[in-house]
Order: sequence, then structure tokens, then C-alpha cells
Amino acid sequence: MTRTEGGPQLAVQAEGVHKWFGRVHVLDDVSLDIAAGEVVVIIGPSGSGKTTLLRCMNHLERVDRGRLFVNGHLIGYRVNARGELTEESEAEIARQRREIGFVFQHFNLFPHLTAIQNVALAPIRVRKAPKDQGLAESRKLLARVGIEDKCDAYPRQLSGGQQQRVAIARALAMKPKLMLFDEATSALDPEMVGEVLEVMRELAAEGMTMVVVTHEMGFARGVASRVIMMDQGRIIESGPPAEVLDRPRHERTQAFLSKVLH
Repeated sequence: MTRTEGGPQLAVQAEGVHKWFGRVHVLDDVSLDIAAGEVVVIIGPSGSGKTTLLRCMNHLERVDRGRLFVNGHLIGYRVNARGELTEESEAEIARQRREIGFVFQHFNLFPHLTAIQNVALAPIRVRKAPKDQGLAESRKLLARVGIEDKCDAYPRQLSGGQQQRVAIARALAMKPKLMLFDEATSALDPEMVGEVLEVMRELAAEGMTMVVVTHEMGFARGVASRVIMMDQGRIIESGPPAEVLDRPRHERTQAFLSKVLH
């Protein structure tokens, strides 16, 4: 099922999305539109549903109720002849994920592969790119994130910031239409945070559609086109960074920001 309605092209369209983990209502009637080219930063306390919403956008978590369209397609599901949602095949879900880059908090690099091999693996195996082409493109991506000189280094030989930049290059290698960042700097030492945020700023400046879960309020203020505040599985506030961060309307947003803004 696809969406071809008028208006701006939507990279993400969530309609009344619910998600439970047992009795815990993790996402509670979340509706959200994200236009192509937007940089949306999601903030909120731990357990508010931020990461779960991001993982649903890549079908790493299944939506229990509602519908979630990504890049115009119902992510992870199809509508059967009775009008019911049926989970897609693994092959189709994998195809959908090719258009979605995901950068995790803890890098998730293959320790036995070099930086360039980590980046080239999916293009060669999934996109069936010739090996020489895949390696050449991967080298360019590592140069793009500022670590071309680390092509032949293994993850254990890299700093946390360098590993995260490899992870970003790996996500970009599949030429995604949408990039998802889940607390991409929270596992880094403070002096390494800036180098990763700079790569993310450059991607935003190039027009990449990005959804970023972060506590880096300086990044949100300077790069986001919109900031979304979540609490207890709901979106409670949304707007331009200056509005949400400087003049929050909801008292829960005010309380949260009083703790994270210094």
C-alpha cells in the first residue's frame, strides 16, 4: 500500500500508531508527518517512546495499531483482500529497509572487518555492486565523514567517534532516502561528540531527511527544522526549535528542558 496524496512529499506518515510491550503502552496514538528534506529532532525523558518510534519507522519493532508509512509505503505490512493488515515477507521488509539508514547508539560494527569492509558489505551483498565499485564508493564515503585514512583499521583500533562515523558511512552506503539516528552521540566521550555532530550537520545541509533522537540541544537548536517532545508514549509538543526550546507551552516540556539545558 502506497500513499500518493497531494501536498509535499512525505518521508514519514504515522497515523494513530500504538505499541505495547506487555502491559506497557509505549506508543499511545502517535500521529506525525515528516516532509522530505526535514530534520526532525525528538526529545523527551527516558522511557517516553522516542527510540521505539524510531525503530517502528524501520520495522525493527512492529506497530500494534495504526499505520506507519515511510517513503510512501506502508512499512512492514500490506493490506489483504479483506482490508486487514498482514505482515510483509522478510524479503519485502528488507527491500524497504534499503531506503532507510539507521545509526545506532552503540555502533554495531563487525569487529572482524575493517572500516572499509564494514561500509562495503551491504552494497556488495545486498545491492550486488561489483566488489571494486563497492570498495571505491565506500572509500569516498569514509572520506566524506572525515576518516579516509582509517579505511584499513579494525573497529578496535578506532576511537568511539571514529567508529560512529564508520557507522554513518555504512548507513549512507545504501543510498537511503531517510536517515534515523538513535542517540548517536550518547555513548561517546564528550570530546568525540562534536566530530559526529559535525557529520550530521553536513548531511542536514545537503538536504538529507533525518529523524534524530538526541539530548544534544545545541544540535537541535542549530540544525532541526522541527523539535518534537515526547512523554509517556505521546507527542505533547511540536514546533520550530526556538519555539519549543525557548518558549515551551507544555509544563512537562518546561520541566524536562530545565534539567537538560544548562
